[in-house]
Amino acid sequence: MITVKDVYKIIGGKVLFESLTFEINEGQKIGLVGRNGSGKSTLFRLITKEEELDGGDLFIKKDLAIGYLRQIPDQFNGTAKKYLEAAFTELNQLLMDMQRLEKEMLDPEKMEKALSRYGEVQDQFTEMGGYEVEAMISQVANGLRVEQLLDLPFRSLSGGEKTKLSLARILLEKPEVLLLDEPTNHLDLVAIEWLEQYLLQYKGAVCIISHDRSFLDHTVSTIVDLESGVAQSYKGNYSSFEQQKEEQLLAEFHQYQEQQKKIKKMKEAIRRLRQWANEANPPNPKLFKKAKSMERALEKMEKINRPILDRKKMGLTLQADGRSGNDALTAEGVTKGYRGRLILDEIYLNLRYKERLAIVGANGSGKSTLLKLLLQQEKPDAGVVKQGSSIQIGYLPQNPLDGVDDQQRMIDYFREYIRVTEGQARHLLAAFMFYGYDVFLKIAHLSGGERMRLKLAVFMHEGVNLLVLDEPTNHLDVESQEVLEEALEHFEGTVIGVSHDRYFLNRCFKETAYLVEGRLYRYLGSYNETKEKWQGLLEKPVKMEPPAKAKPSNPAIKEVPVEERIMKLEQDLNETDEALKRETGTAELKVLQKRKDVLTERIDQLYDVWMN
Repeated sequence: MITVKDVYKIIGGKVLFESLTFEINEGQKIGLVGRNGSGKSTLFRLITKEEELDGGDLFIKKDLAIGYLRQIPDQFNGTAKKYLEAAFTELNQLLMDMQRLEKEMLDPEKMEKALSRYGEVQDQFTEMGGYEVEAMISQVANGLRVEQLLDLPFRSLSGGEKTKLSLARILLEKPEVLLLDEPTNHLDLVAIEWLEQYLLQYKGAVCIISHDRSFLDHTVSTIVDLESGVAQSYKGNYSSFEQQKEEQLLAEFHQYQEQQKKIKKMKEAIRRLRQWANEANPPNPKLFKKAKSMERALEKMEKINRPILDRKKMGLTLQADGRSGNDALTAEGVTKGYRGRLILDEIYLNLRYKERLAIVGANGSGKSTLLKLLLQQEKPDAGVVKQGSSIQIGYLPQNPLDGVDDQQRMIDYFREYIRVTEGQARHLLAAFMFYGYDVFLKIAHLSGGERMRLKLAVFMHEGVNLLVLDEPTNHLDVESQEVLEEALEHFEGTVIGVSHDRYFLNRCFKETAYLVEGRLYRYLGSYNETKEKWQGLLEKPVKMEPPAKAKPSNPAIKEVPVEERIMKLEQDLNETDEALKRETGTAELKVLQKRKDVLTERIDQLYDVWMN
């Protein structure tokens, strides 16, 4: 359907593609992956002819309908619903024809001809689903959770809301090829999981640029890895690609090593032949000829480049700067509303030292608001927020460096927080993949991923013991996400985070709290282990009664009474012990033992709270 062949492309004086070949075939589901700056979005713009080729060829099947979701959304005059209705261009034209023919039918002279033509147009309109437009709009709007935006002017919406509506419109257009650039960035988990199911059933071809590993695992059957201007294709989903790529790199490295051994032997043979030829009396021309022949064979040999087994990644390590008090963050009956709308309704939370808590909820449920209240950046309408003793907070917002002077140089911003010389700053920033003159770039010229890496560089050298993360993986490429996840695993402090990245949630958080209808429901376990409880809350929200008031000296108020939580956890611990006795598989035993350790630690912490 689409073929890009031997494409050459220069951007900003830098050769991005030298001889790139890539294709999309009928019905394919492709994940396009690669580091930030590898040219993924540029490839999409070349296919849609928004950018011109500097060399090579682009072949597109005649009259092929391509839907392209950009990172920067469309502009449109009219309501959001009108914007979605514009997806049905052909149906809208048929509807206008029917309305015109209805007027003509009122004229006796034109009635018979108009009536005959009206029947044909109406049949075509019906066959194409003209009477189902409202239902189709409703299905996609509900799935992507944008139904509340339909009556609002499109221009008044935020960038994220426009992007969601752009996605909805493209899905309604049902083109033969879908090009989706980071489609999950502004969707909540419910919408992401709906989109996965929609794309699995989609009959056309789909090519997705995404850093969301779980989303790619659930939607694509081919991965195309864009690296150093070359597109390498792998069969399978993202997890399969990672395994295949590692095996391929190891095989290539083995081939490289074998060739290096052969080259070394040939060079040694050439040296000896020359030596023997010279030592012969008289010198032996046959040996010289043999040496020369081997030299030519060595020159003609196609050399294998040394594969890069461990590509440069940001060197992030997070060291907790001293320990905080036992109660890191506490919320007691916190309530917050905006413009008459209640967002948070009597939130009770106690985050203890070293706990890892994920906050999950739909868009607009109040996750970021809750973080701002805990950080004391905003004041609650009712209730109290307390920060523990000796707290050093590192806050990573969705859009790091917002509000910073965008004309400020990166290195100057870094040195505002970390008191070092310019030379030392350049050395420290190099660990976060800012090399050479990159450190003198203005903040305005940094991508979202670069801003996130710069903020993490400050955290690493600032010394924090409480990390507050708001969608930290949104702008990071997969390799940087993995570095962040590994750093969090070794971080000795406390972490509370908001995210819709399931891979990140499952790897980094042992407890999950769901925001539903303004209330917080906290469970032991990762997102995958607790999401059924969330589904239950969404289907039938239960208003949780606030716990009995604690003594003023005790800030440790939980979402449910501490005794009940201890009893429930001890029941879980007994069940885990029984399962350990029955299990014989090594892998299953490891999982159960890890769960037992987590439960034991959590029970000990709750006993401390109860005793105090």
